[in-house]
Amino acid sequence: MLLFSTVLDINSKMTRESFMELIVEWNANTPHDENRIPDLVWNGEKSHRWGSENLWLAVEDYPQQSTVAVRFEKRTPDGVVWDTDYVMNFRNMKLAIRLDRSYTEDALTTNGKFSAPHFITLLIDKGYLKDDGDLPLLYKTIGIGEENIGIIADLINGKTHYKYPVVYVSKTYNNDNPVDVDLLAKRLKGIAHVLVENDKSTTMTLKDMCDSKNEYLGAVGIYYPNRVIPERRFIYRRDAGVDDYMLERIIRTVLQYSNSQMVDNLFTWQGVNNALLLDRVTVQSQERQKAESAWREAEQRASSIEENLSDEEEKIRQKVYQELKAEFDDLLTIADEDAKKLREQITELTNANESLRFENDGLRAKISNSDSLPLLMSGTEYDLYPGEIKDLVLYTLSEGLKAMPEDSRRQDVVADIISCNDYQELTEKRIEELKRLLKTYDGMSSKLRQDLEACGFEIKEDGKHYKLLYYGDARYSEIMSKTPSDHRTGKISAMKLIRVAF
Repeated sequence: MLLFSTVLDINSKMTRESFMELIVEWNANTPHDENRIPDLVWNGEKSHRWGSENLWLAVEDYPQQSTVAVRFEKRTPDGVVWDTDYVMNFRNMKLAIRLDRSYTEDALTTNGKFSAPHFITLLIDKGYLKDDGDLPLLYKTIGIGEENIGIIADLINGKTHYKYPVVYVSKTYNNDNPVDVDLLAKRLKGIAHVLVENDKSTTMTLKDMCDSKNEYLGAVGIYYPNRVIPERRFIYRRDAGVDDYMLERIIRTVLQYSNSQMVDNLFTWQGVNNALLLDRVTVQSQERQKAESAWREAEQRASSIEENLSDEEEKIRQKVYQELKAEFDDLLTIADEDAKKLREQITELTNANESLRFENDGLRAKISNSDSLPLLMSGTEYDLYPGEIKDLVLYTLSEGLKAMPEDSRRQDVVADIISCNDYQELTEKRIEELKRLLKTYDGMSSKLRQDLEACGFEIKEDGKHYKLLYYGDARYSEIMSKTPSDHRTGKISAMKLIRVAF
């Protein structure tokens, strides 16, 4: 599964030597000891591999295309295979970076977090990256104030375009950032620019400059290089604090765009290796044809003069014959070895294709209950917990099913949809848990607070009351008394919370 992909424009400071020196430095200074390959020293090798079976790094130089390809592979004990590729083309000064994750047959896990390769940080720190127009490519945010507000205004108005997506973060009503912008910039390094409004007072100026099309009050916009792809906007819905759910959704959206971009085959590890092998096989085939032709010609000439040779001359002829035959056999051996490598490469590609096939099979399995297209397309809301939206829809259908006429088409269709979508009854379980927790409510104990927070409610002090927000979203809030007046207070509060949250 492709997790991360980008192509970076590199300036003329980068050479073959500095590129490989950076690879060595990246390996030596990794903060993760388990990822470090000991004794990795580059001495100008064109083709070499360091490390062990489960942790290795290899380099292949392809001078015909002015390209150097590097692959780092790590196999974990639980069967996960991590491949990171760096393919540098010195003809057009572009560097492709790709991170891929696959699994062995005995893999014990199917998920695992990842981060953008640290190698990009080294490229930025050492000044190897070209600017994207008037924006540098960074792993930190770019502040937007009155002095440079034209950057985002021109982008919103379609007057400027960038090679990489631009993520614009506006300030909230409280003049805070809606998400952790430093983490956002770090995780999107090499694939996007992160521009952050310095102060919410900038909003009104920006509104005047772009006919109120800008993001404001904590909204975040993603502007793509290809304006055929519409801008994505994420609305901030908390009353305070950072929104981690919003953060993850923004990151996932940018990654999906970046990973979907077409990459030339010679900007991949497999592509470079295939091209090298094909070139070698072509050269060896040509050499073999020349050798066979020369051998036939030599044999014909030898047979024509053989009868007139003396014993001494015959010995010399035999010696030359054996030397030529040995040289010819060497050429055949080299050709056979390259053919063997090509067969091994074909096997490796076949395995990679099988991995992709399994991945596609898994994706197809997710929509196996549909004949063609999904019944409904998702909107702009996102799960507050895994599976929330799907379960809410199925819960609503299940509740509505109770009031539908018996033996009606509507009843049959809705019942069929519920039965075919693995209804987990998550919403019903949460409703019952909330009723149980507040049934005998007589005050907010530390245990009750902990249990309510586990159900997704943030609890804030509000004078004589508590203010409960469902997953911090200001749209779904209710007030609870700190000192309940009678035994019904808990039940009433539970019903109010159920109404807004479920």
